[in-house]
Amino acid sequence: MTEATIGIIGGSGLYQIDAMTDVSETRIETPFGPPSDTIVLGTLEGKRVAFLPRHGRGHRISPSEIPFRANIYALKTLGVERIISVNAVGSLREDMAPMDIVIPDQLIDRTRLRENTFFQGGIVAHVAFAEPFCAEMRGLVHDAASSTGATVHRAGVYVTIEGPQFSTRAESQLYRAWGADIVGMTALPEAKLAREAEICYAVVAFVTDYDCWHHDLEPVTTEMVLKSLVKGAETARTTVIRAVKSVPDDRTCACASALKDAIVTPPYMIPELVKQDLMPIAGRYFADSST
Repeated sequence: MTEATIGIIGGSGLYQIDAMTDVSETRIETPFGPPSDTIVLGTLEGKRVAFLPRHGRGHRISPSEIPFRANIYALKTLGVERIISVNAVGSLREDMAPMDIVIPDQLIDRTRLRENTFFQGGIVAHVAFAEPFCAEMRGLVHDAASSTGATVHRAGVYVTIEGPQFSTRAESQLYRAWGADIVGMTALPEAKLAREAEICYAVVAFVTDYDCWHHDLEPVTTEMVLKSLVKGAETARTTVIRAVKSVPDDRTCACASALKDAIVTPPYMIPELVKQDLMPIAGRYFADSST
């Protein structure tokens, strides 16, 4: 049953959207445990949306402890086809200043403690991930962010670190040498799981600091991040609301069929319990077969 077609994952500083109406909450259990919090369902700009605070209300869940699989699975079971994710990030470039917004187009994975696939325990799938974000959704959120008057960067390479500690100065310089533009802790494995669930996914990355590479500035601190988030919270909310308003009814991108030809395990060899657990994610590909 479709409860919402658009999912909003709120990051640091974005724990609710007051503009939602017809609000209700639902608690969903998944084969991967409970999501970060109850999911808030409501209407926003005439569209049904599902809002989930990534770190839980009160910001009580560390980046390494976020139940990413449960979060994406729960949104998928509600009927979500598109996700707008809000992330706080540090800048690795002089021209991406605090209070700017970046709509990243690429990712570098530096996480190491997180489950990053639904497909295990007797089933294997290899989804294409050369373009980790939905191009259509990136365009929508870019235009929405630009309409707020903020300085918006159309593209950028987002390096995702494990956290919860910030980078060392040597790491920050290394990421710059790699060509990364921003650094954060939560875009992965979220983006990978959204692709496996055939959900369009885009990030609104809100720059809060210059990480620690900038020798002329104080290295990033939690106080610095929180101050920037307070200043930019309204811009983030407005961006999300305007992006939701512009989402079309139909999808024409490849995200909706990301699993086509990706599952390499023959259906008859997939354990029945695994099939049952993954039915909301990949059920349409589990055709009966004995060969």
